[in-house]
Amino acid sequence: MTAQFQHRPHRQGKPSGVPKARLIIGRQPLIEAIRSGKAVEKILLQRNTAGEALGEIRTLAKEYNIPIQIVPIEKLNGLTKANHQGVLALAGLVQYLDLQQVIDHVVTEGKTPLFIMLDGVTDVRNIGAIARSALCCGAQALIVPDKGTGALNEEAMKSSAGALERLHICRVNSLLKAVDTLHLNGIKVFTSEMNAEKKVFQLPFEEPCCIVMGSEDNGVQPYIHKAADAHFSIPMAVDFDSFNVSVAAGIILYEAMKHRSLP
Repeated sequence: MTAQFQHRPHRQGKPSGVPKARLIIGRQPLIEAIRSGKAVEKILLQRNTAGEALGEIRTLAKEYNIPIQIVPIEKLNGLTKANHQGVLALAGLVQYLDLQQVIDHVVTEGKTPLFIMLDGVTDVRNIGAIARSALCCGAQALIVPDKGTGALNEEAMKSSAGALERLHICRVNSLLKAVDTLHLNGIKVFTSEMNAEKKVFQLPFEEPCCIVMGSEDNGVQPYIHKAADAHFSIPMAVDFDSFNVSVAAGIILYEAMKHRSLP
């Protein structure tokens, strides 16, 4: 996959009531769109449909980490009256990039990687707020899984105040593989834990690192937590549940910026 480091935004709505301009309709148009580098958020594939082009679509989807959702024909017919051939896709708002190529690009620019990984963060407003804090505090990339995280839709874009268009966005099909890639490039992975002895201000943020933000309900998944290099907690003045995930991300990112700004 060839990296493109200038995001080319496309407007996107929710699956229901999507304007025609936001849909990619039909098999060959979708293949051509993907091959031309157009951002694709999701592919809707009719259940029990068949044909030679579907194999190529599946191959391209795997290569570019584009999620495929199997749906009944009624779903597709509800989105368009055109001859969709059992295939519709939603154009993406951001251009997704390859993680390794983003790492290479950041290092080549002489910068120390500071990335954010989202694990189960489903509220799109939180995602937008995290992206905004990430950009303001000097992070270069946002890593998201192809499933289990809120879509980078118009609401997320609005909440980010445009930050999602300026960050490098890496969509991966496995967060654990992404952690492996980070480790192979000398990038440490940090996760939060309510009872961790190490405090957020004690982390070596001046080193290449990636901060994992988990869901507010379940936190970071156990296998990601196990693979992390360090766990930390954010001190609070009172005994309470926890910070909102986007607020916590802002605190952590600001701490990272402080570490990197010190002489």
